[in-house]
Amino acid sequence: MIGAAAVLLSCQRAPAPASSADGTSTGEADGTTSTGQVVDDTAGPSTGDLPPDEPDDERFWITHAFGPLAMPAWDDDASRCVSWTVGNARPVYAQAVLASNEGGFHHSNWFVVPEDVYPGPDGYWPCDERGFNELDAATKGTVLFAQSTQSYVEEQRLAPGAVLKLPERAKIVAGLHTLNASPRAQESGLWISLEPLHPADVTAVVSPVSMQYHDLHLPPMTESRVTADCNLATPYAITSAGDPLWLRVHYILPHYHYLGNHFDVTVVGGELDGQSIFSIEGFDADASGMTFDPPLDLPGATGLRMTCGYDNWTSNAVEWGNGDGEMCVMLALVETDYVIGASVDLGNHLVDVVDGIHMYEGVCIGLALPKAPEQGMPTEPEILAPLYLPPIDPADQGLPPIPPCHDADPSAEPDAPATLGSLRETIFAPGCSFSSCPGPLGAAGLDLTAADLHAELLGHALVTPAGMPLVDPGNPDNSWLYHLLADCEPTVASGVVVSHMPKNAPKLLDDELVAQLRVWIEAGALDD
Repeated sequence: MIGAAAVLLSCQRAPAPASSADGTSTGEADGTTSTGQVVDDTAGPSTGDLPPDEPDDERFWITHAFGPLAMPAWDDDASRCVSWTVGNARPVYAQAVLASNEGGFHHSNWFVVPEDVYPGPDGYWPCDERGFNELDAATKGTVLFAQSTQSYVEEQRLAPGAVLKLPERAKIVAGLHTLNASPRAQESGLWISLEPLHPADVTAVVSPVSMQYHDLHLPPMTESRVTADCNLATPYAITSAGDPLWLRVHYILPHYHYLGNHFDVTVVGGELDGQSIFSIEGFDADASGMTFDPPLDLPGATGLRMTCGYDNWTSNAVEWGNGDGEMCVMLALVETDYVIGASVDLGNHLVDVVDGIHMYEGVCIGLALPKAPEQGMPTEPEILAPLYLPPIDPADQGLPPIPPCHDADPSAEPDAPATLGSLRETIFAPGCSFSSCPGPLGAAGLDLTAADLHAELLGHALVTPAGMPLVDPGNPDNSWLYHLLADCEPTVASGVVVSHMPKNAPKLLDDELVAQLRVWIEAGALDD
């Protein structure tokens, strides 16, 4: 339930800003953003409110917790939705969005819609029961956030002054794809946080551009790339008035799965014709979006060219889909007067083979719709008033935007047999089949998917100077693998703290899972 009277704030210092396209900070470098004080949403401004032009260096998050979601063993479900009716009596302008989870969220796409859309209780619910689909949500409101594949914590920060807008009486809704690829049921929490910006500091309200390559066919045992060359100036992608499209790019996020190894966005036409503006190699289940600070103008451009690359090392052909399927998607947040979408739905064909890589293209069709009137710039009364904050559930008051990490309990007992076969099923396979754990091209040569996993673990020479072997049979405390799973801050011999496993996760695996590894090592790390 949302508190109806007082405006409450989850007042937490924001984490360090992400890096921008040119390597500089994407946060509020000059500390000039005004916040004002928290006020009752029915009482109006008080005499103690800060005026909009007075600086305040304190950054904070409005955090909402959705609570635990139960995921059965072997769960692969793309039919769940989640919602939060914000209850805001005035618009809210978000400089940044931060999403965090405790695992099992393969990806999620978030939208802002009017609060009367998809009626029903907030929290988790079946998407089909309320007629939710992403295109419908985007056209009824706007895109708020998209999660990188398997990321646990992800901040989507825009350049200073640029915001995503929640019009008054808004609802935040997301389509979720959850994935528990293990024989063990689990629960995972989910949080969404907004960093508000005073309307007086808003210089742009961004809109989404989406590109997708649906006609995806990846042959087995083959490296492939698919390219969507989308001319957004064609009759399919202009307004009814025939106006040309104008874009200023603020943020780009790619989306593909565990077979993905390359992503690129290149400008078509205009002064930057042929210039790559975003490129990434590999897949590591980390946040992969990029902020453009300053935003990038595309003068005279007629479209964008998106390329996704894959290494399908499996023996099966792979097509578009969830689970063990693949995707090729780009979300861009831009300044424009339109909401733009483009996709390749047919015509996928081989155009070349370069250095053994099969190059495919398809027919890209685009569409541009006028931006919703509710997505306009702040009004003069909003600019002159103190910062408005929406009501927050009292249970969420003071919640951190990222769940804290706690070291594993060394006295915990395993809830499954402490055998190597069980470790493969409950720890290594779930983390490595669909994420960034070391696989056939694993970091430092470690292959946790190897047929002879025992020899791989006990014979592996560490690159990191941990001061101990990866596995020391009989001695968990002298086994680096155990410390990676049991310590929030594993420390190498030189005193340097490295990332725990699972990589990028805000917390460790459940104590019972870590206990399986500890007991297996204590028993001699047998090949069982």
